[in-house]
Amino acid sequence: MAADIHVVPAGEGWAVEAAGGGKRTMFATQEEAIEAGTERAQADKVELLIHGRDGQIRERNSFGHDPRNIKG
Repeated sequence: MAADIHVVPAGEGWAVEAAGGGKRTMFATQEEAIEAGTERAQADKVELLIHGRDGQIRERNSFGHDPRNIKG
């Protein structure tokens, strides 16, 4: 199973990385990182977690992997 994708602050820029390590790609802006992270999460059918500069998760998007089974 593929790992969730995170957009995280990295020095002066932003990085897109899989949970638990693996490939890390650097971007100059958060917007570029979110776009690339979204494409990667959609392709892998996993969740995208977007972090703010403080490291806290500020947004989550699910692209096919929703661990909850909610009716309705």
